[in-house]
Amino acid sequence: MSGPADELAVEVVPDEVAVRLDAGTRAVLADPGWRKLHPVTPVLRAWKVVAAVLAVLVGQNLDDVLRLDLPGWVLALSILGGLLLLAVVGAVYSALAWRRTRYRIDAEAVHVERGIVWRQQRRAQLDRLQAVDVVRPLLGRLFGLAELRLEVAGGSGSKVSLAYLKEEEAQRVRNALLAAAAGVVVAEGEDAPEAPQREVVEVPATRLIASTLKSGMTIWMVVGLIGIGIGCWFARSLTPLFASGAGILGLVSAVWSRFNTGFNFTVADSPDGLRMTHGLLEQRSQTVPPGRVQALRITQPLLWRRSGWWRVEVNVAGYSSDSGSASEQSTTLLPVGTLEELGHVLGIVLPQLGTAHESPLEVVRAGLTGSGTDGGFTPVPRQARWLDLISWRRRGYLVTEHAFLSRGGRIVRGLDVVPHARTQSLGLTQGPLQRRLGLASVRLHSTPGKVTPRVDHLAEHVAARLLREQTERARVARAGSGPERWMTR
Repeated sequence: MSGPADELAVEVVPDEVAVRLDAGTRAVLADPGWRKLHPVTPVLRAWKVVAAVLAVLVGQNLDDVLRLDLPGWVLALSILGGLLLLAVVGAVYSALAWRRTRYRIDAEAVHVERGIVWRQQRRAQLDRLQAVDVVRPLLGRLFGLAELRLEVAGGSGSKVSLAYLKEEEAQRVRNALLAAAAGVVVAEGEDAPEAPQREVVEVPATRLIASTLKSGMTIWMVVGLIGIGIGCWFARSLTPLFASGAGILGLVSAVWSRFNTGFNFTVADSPDGLRMTHGLLEQRSQTVPPGRVQALRITQPLLWRRSGWWRVEVNVAGYSSDSGSASEQSTTLLPVGTLEELGHVLGIVLPQLGTAHESPLEVVRAGLTGSGTDGGFTPVPRQARWLDLISWRRRGYLVTEHAFLSRGGRIVRGLDVVPHARTQSLGLTQGPLQRRLGLASVRLHSTPGKVTPRVDHLAEHVAARLLREQTERARVARAGSGPERWMTR
């Protein structure tokens, strides 16, 4: 970002802290050097070791234990003794691991050393920092502790975790990291101040509950439970319940994850990026620096259409290694929001999507609800209806100065947005039926994540031209995107 972002960053810093935008030196902690994690860390880690071992032992040996011909008190004492032994072993191991773990932040990177038998050294480049999360698990909040997670662009295992720190310390380190990653420098011996924020979206609990009940996962879960109940009634046994238990538990877990992620969800704008706070049992504060969103998807299920609700998910480099509920939390930008709230979010994460005469929301409006050539989109040809009878009229793409937009979906409306500078590569595919109809599909490769941008069933010559032109746009955009330290641009 240019001029306005620089002015905002200088304006919000207290007068006593001298701020410079200098590519040669960058902000670090006021007290540099190696630092230890909080001494309570072994206690919080020990229970995880006990739970993991206990789950394996119980899952594999429960039947054998129940077959033992032992008095109840002997069996109970044996189990308690085993749990105590596991707790002691877990605590000792965690304590040793804590003693051998330390971290340091310099002008260029975060350095972490850990390991008992095998020493491991990690180095996370600050100019590759994609996001900073402050995670407060339920047990950690009892001790006033938090985990600091650094998402760094790279392959598998690029994430850096500092668990656990005092909440005040975690916030102080987060501020220093974001300042250093931006290229902001504070006076020697001073800590980077926390940038102010302006809250723009808050998701009410009533809306979250209603949207969860109207989601496809909840509907499939209810249908599955009804089907199992009918099966049990006809079979006169619980066999259908046990046979389908894993699937139902998976759906229940997915519904709970969706609700837990969206609970108390707020989105705020700040000079250091987009800030999101959310979570019921595990509270998470995420900060995504400017320009780090690789791709964005806006969706609207059929049952949300009457209420005018939309969901926004993103790809952020570094989050790709997450799985399950962690991925759900990391990639959700807006769990359920109105059209006005969607406009606020787009204005933060993709401010250049708009033009001098249109806001980002006005640019994407035709992609959200339109069809055919609405909004200047290039639609797919009529022969595409043989491969996509329901939503072929919705399919199409639009190229703006700064981004590529692809829309589709009739039952579940969807719009993918990829900034030209964030396009990793492109590909053209053509199946046997497409070849017969003279069609082809174009894929835009982003960082791994939930957003997989593509345009299916374009005319062959249109797809070839799009591939060629979009490749050139991406090359030019990357060349002119400037340094990763966004405050030095």
